[in-house]
Amino acid sequence: MTLIIARHAIHPISESDFDNEIWHQCEPIAIKHYWSGEPAIPDRHAEARTCWSDEALHVRFVGIQGEPLIVSDNPQTDRKTLGLWDRDVCEIFVAPDPANPSHYFEFEAAPTGEWVDLGITVTPDGRETDWDFVSGLKTAAKLEQERLLVGMRIPWSDAIPKPRHGDSWRVNLFRCVGPEAPERYLAWQPTGTAEPNFHVPEVFGTLRFE
Repeated sequence: MTLIIARHAIHPISESDFDNEIWHQCEPIAIKHYWSGEPAIPDRHAEARTCWSDEALHVRFVGIQGEPLIVSDNPQTDRKTLGLWDRDVCEIFVAPDPANPSHYFEFEAAPTGEWVDLGITVTPDGRETDWDFVSGLKTAAKLEQERLLVGMRIPWSDAIPKPRHGDSWRVNLFRCVGPEAPERYLAWQPTGTAEPNFHVPEVFGTLRFE
């Protein structure tokens, strides 16, 4: 499956509202392969569900967490945490212009509530990153025994404009979990690179707003 249907929510949703009824109306998107395309061990699988309101794009991740968390001992949640991708984290990449998927935005949220938002442009000469990009991203996380929940609220802006019903964007979803090793990198749409690399926009799937 390479298509995600994002349902419209009539009411705004908080990033921490993990039990909102709208999530039951959203299809689960399985994240169960390594970036390479090989099947991941079930203990590291996750799912994502996404919907949208008049205020924002909403994403909820639910992951199996049977192993110790790899997180910061001193998390800072009042600003973006660069290097967050080296620890446990859930990620979504969105390209609002489907004709130009090489220009996209990266959003990450950790089990600690830490977060990252970046603007990315992939060019023939390499990757350009807007480290100072400000999206207004809000995140939340909760660990329930061996079940990790991570929520994101990405507000509409000049960079990420509110879509219309029927619009399609390009998107990919990821999870990093466990100690440093190639097997910690999972992707909804595997990138198939020789080394772990999520920044391959040509393999992005489609997110359709309905």
